[in-house]
Amino acid sequence: MDNGRLTDLERRIAALVTPTIEGLGYELVRVLMAGGRDGRLQIMAERLDGTAMSVEDCAAISRSVSAVLDVEDPIPHAYELEVSSPGIDRPLTRRKDWTRWAGHVARVELGEAIEGRRRVKGVILGLEGETARLRLDEGAEIAIPLAAVHRAKLVLTDALIEESSKSDNSSAAPSAAASAH
Repeated sequence: MDNGRLTDLERRIAALVTPTIEGLGYELVRVLMAGGRDGRLQIMAERLDGTAMSVEDCAAISRSVSAVLDVEDPIPHAYELEVSSPGIDRPLTRRKDWTRWAGHVARVELGEAIEGRRRVKGVILGLEGETARLRLDEGAEIAIPLAAVHRAKLVLTDALIEESSKSDNSSAAPSAAASAH
């Protein structure tokens, strides 16, 4: 998982839970602390072997991550832990996502305007160094430095659904919620 856009708290949580998640045979996709005080901590993960996540997978991650977070106590307030898989219209959070999902449509929100745009939608052409390339709907290409990406995710299309059904990798997005901490 790329840590460039994470808050300090999210970065610390990712560092704490990554070894546990990887030890269970999964890869961390995203950590998101939402809602401020009494908020929700979302841990998004996928299986290292590429097979679809199940509710049982999410529950296993939830139990193990809860234990780590209970011991380390990095969050200074109450929160609810939610563990989920990325699903079909997954967020693009890692460098490898821009290569893996080339040919599919993404919606990108930028932290700073590029070519006068703060939001772009287009077909992912791939990654060149630290720059993602997209072909916009009108046919123009745009180069987006990864450091400028605030949020990015795949757009649900027939082609994405077809590929997801062939690959068996999380056509649905199972999740498991743990009690508040």
